[in-house]
Amino acid sequence: MSDTPTVLDRICAEKRKQVAELKGRRTIQELLKRAEDQAPPRGFALSMEHQIDKIGYGIIAEIKKASPSAGVIRPNFQPAQLARAYQRGGAACLSVLTDQRFFQGSDADLGAARSACDLPVLRKDFMIDPYQIVEARALGADCVLLIVAALTDAELEQMEGIALGYGMDVILEVHDEAEMARAVKLKSPLIGINNRDLKIMKTDLATSERLVPLLPEGKIAISESGLEGPGDLKRMAALGVRRFLIGEALMRRTDVEQALKVLLAGAGATSLA
Repeated sequence: MSDTPTVLDRICAEKRKQVAELKGRRTIQELLKRAEDQAPPRGFALSMEHQIDKIGYGIIAEIKKASPSAGVIRPNFQPAQLARAYQRGGAACLSVLTDQRFFQGSDADLGAARSACDLPVLRKDFMIDPYQIVEARALGADCVLLIVAALTDAELEQMEGIALGYGMDVILEVHDEAEMARAVKLKSPLIGINNRDLKIMKTDLATSERLVPLLPEGKIAISESGLEGPGDLKRMAALGVRRFLIGEALMRRTDVEQALKVLLAGAGATSLA
């Protein structure tokens, strides 16, 4: 095996430096107070369930300006406008990138998006320290994502416990069979299957097709990355998957509301009224 750092390795190493700097500027006590002062989470998993009951699909629509693999995706980036458009378009939830170094996001993007709509919001970042979970709740996040490949079992259990203690939902993100086996031992039912291998940045929908059958009863699949059109949603729906995280396919469209409506209608959504 090569010892060359992967993209995920590099991002996590940078994130550890950033978190260390943040701890020097804002104590955990300050964050705990801010987290306690937040209104209760909006119910991320529940919102997806409601939208599936209504139209057949639960879409987590992503707000991100750039990515390491694609560079700048949306030069005209206005999180509040995008959030409102996504809600009108039929999204169940939002995902907002807050990583600055690799995705050109910010904590302010999450606040602007969440304040502009009624949808629950996932703080999408590289969570490598319990400090960030408290920070997510202090920012008003309703859900966090834990990348199994980036964390030990003990770290996953600790960080999941903090999030669930706040009433937030947790998406456990996996890329292969070994990570799936670790994820399903945890409490959260939401298993995000990322079709993009973060180690080599290759995307393949066959990843979901390979891993979905491994889900035990009570665990729920969310297919992430590489979902471009209605055919992709239908392909995943054939596996029983009804929850999707979609980013670039929408972010590249001028009118994200219309793009989402077209995507859902083409995939057989029952109603967008």
